[in-house]
Amino acid sequence: MAEDSLNYGQIMQRALRRFVTDVLCIVAENGLPGAHHFYITFETSHPGVDMPEHLRSRYPDKMTIVLQEWFEDLAVAGDRFSVTLSFDGAAERLVVPLNAIVTFVDPSVEFGLRFDGQEDGEAEEGPVSETDSDPDLDPDPAGPPRKFPKAPNGLSGDVVSLDRFRRH
Repeated sequence: MAEDSLNYGQIMQRALRRFVTDVLCIVAENGLPGAHHFYITFETSHPGVDMPEHLRSRYPDKMTIVLQEWFEDLAVAGDRFSVTLSFDGAAERLVVPLNAIVTFVDPSVEFGLRFDGQEDGEAEEGPVSETDSDPDLDPDPAGPPRKFPKAPNGLSGDVVSLDRFRRH
């Protein structure tokens, strides 16, 4: 049975996840240029997330990672990325499906994306909860966009929320 309309929100979500994939592939090949750095918030309980159990117990719902000064072995494969980061002085490998990403932010250039987590086209009911690790990176979808923490150049940015493109 054909739908009565195009689901632009779902199509845009897929395109923006491909955009994140492209950005991560560039960084995996060439490193981070200039002052660029990323805050990536993801759902730790999403199927396919592979992370050490001690981190999952600290962040049972969502976690924000920072790709900036030290990270190793960033790789993008199909529908996921993997990276080694330092947690309390220990190198830990994370595997994150792209569909688990909630926000992708580069505050150095005032850029941010927010995903609603609904790949099947169904709208979520109610407000999205704050992130466990940094609430400033997860704006209220009903309110105005929040400013991100100041970047080294003194600029701040707004999140691009896809909620405004969904039919209600």
